[in-house]
Amino acid sequence: MSDERAVNARTTYRHGDLREALVEAGVEMAREGGPRAVVLREATRRAGVSPNAAYRHFTDRDALLQVVSDTCLGFAADRIEAEFDAHPPTGDAEADARMMLRSVGTGYIGFAREEPGLFRTAFSVPDNLQRAGDASKAGRRGRTPFQLVGLALDALVATGVLPPERRPGAEFQAWATVHGLGMLVIDGPLRGLTDPMIDAATERLLDMVDRGL
Repeated sequence: MSDERAVNARTTYRHGDLREALVEAGVEMAREGGPRAVVLREATRRAGVSPNAAYRHFTDRDALLQVVSDTCLGFAADRIEAEFDAHPPTGDAEADARMMLRSVGTGYIGFAREEPGLFRTAFSVPDNLQRAGDASKAGRRGRTPFQLVGLALDALVATGVLPPERRPGAEFQAWATVHGLGMLVIDGPLRGLTDPMIDAATERLLDMVDRGL
């Protein structure tokens, strides 16, 4: 999966847009090799500027990686939103709420499979729950992955599928479950499975999440 926001920085750089060009270069490197590939000096080379110019925007490599990581989370949100679009409301409130939650999981795991470098980078920087809703982690529609799973869970409560007393903290269980499968598929013992096998494992996992909530 390619993304128009991750085009070659050298072709998009204009005077005054150096920060964005460096971030775009960082995203390119993350796509190619994950978080370890994000290097500030290489970002400046791709942007076509001297290394010293980068320090006006990023104090060091870790500062660049933080922004690239947040940007990758935004891409994950976009992938989830694409699943929402692929399953428009049917008018059956309960079925639609269940499909919304399923779309979160399908989009999340799909992002891991399609863009493993960006997926790894999205979670490469130590973070905390207080920043999970930051605008810097949002996709094009202004919502983060954490907010999207919360939206789906709220819809389940509103339709009576999820008892209100079970709603607090449900994001953690749902997120941890799909994240675990995503990591096992790209970096763990499941990476050798065929696509049909991973598809089947994803469906069963999401069934388990639905029943478990």
